[in-house]
Amino acid sequence: MRPLNYKLICVNTYVYFRNLFRLGRRDVQKYSEWRQLWYPNFEDYTRAEAMAGAENNTVVNVTVQLGATAYLHCHVRNAGDRTLAGAEQVSWVRRRDWHILSSGVFTYTNDERFQILHAEGSDDWTLQIKYVQKRDNGTYECQVSSNHGLLSHFVNLQIVVPEATIQGTRSGEHHVDIGSVIDLVCVIEKSPTPPQYVFWYHNDHMINYDTARGGISVETVPGGPRTQSRLTIRDTNDADSGNYTCSASNTEPASIYVFVSEGDNVDAILMRKSSCAMCLAGQLVLLLVASFAAAMR
Repeated sequence: MRPLNYKLICVNTYVYFRNLFRLGRRDVQKYSEWRQLWYPNFEDYTRAEAMAGAENNTVVNVTVQLGATAYLHCHVRNAGDRTLAGAEQVSWVRRRDWHILSSGVFTYTNDERFQILHAEGSDDWTLQIKYVQKRDNGTYECQVSSNHGLLSHFVNLQIVVPEATIQGTRSGEHHVDIGSVIDLVCVIEKSPTPPQYVFWYHNDHMINYDTARGGISVETVPGGPRTQSRLTIRDTNDADSGNYTCSASNTEPASIYVFVSEGDNVDAILMRKSSCAMCLAGQLVLLLVASFAAAMR
């Protein structure tokens, strides 16, 4: 069992109750004045209040791809005599488990992926999360506290996992004749940024740069949220049968099983599948007729 980090527990408890008790009834009355710290000038503040009302609507959504780096910004404007007294008054909290991740520029977590980015004199307190995982999905709260009260800025972090699909793989298999061409197209979607790489595998062997076999080409065309990769294998033979997988960076892979056989065998397989489908359709029709006849009795 990992020993308890009593220093971390004490700091979390202190920051939590400090922020809690600073928000009293008198502070709520000063809330509108304190909200002005979020805007660069009074005109922007008035415009925002007219659109959103007096409620706290400082909520933003951030979408980041799995494995990338997330930057959650929290802007606090220093204004005259309302300048923040010190860095210790800005904290980041993960709402999923109410874990206080930071206070000022100091982080209070054993996860080294979390870091506070803040330049002296800047109004931006950025929570950086490296190599984001699915578990990082959720809401994060930036708490800014002072003698005027407590103000929260929420960031909804959504982690997206790009999906790869091989076109024409609804059946999960593909049949080609010996000596013909294997032509597979992999489409990667839901990707905010194009994948750094797209690898094709034959069984467990990566074939993008397979010069020993020859006749293999891979063409990848990035296109924003949609990337397409085409695998072409010429002069196929029995050894080319097997499982083919399209694998892109930070993407769920897609696979298809390719059968390479003589033309007669391919036709026989396709005819057998067609006849099986017709048999199932015939059985379904008979079942419906029987059900209808029973209902008419």
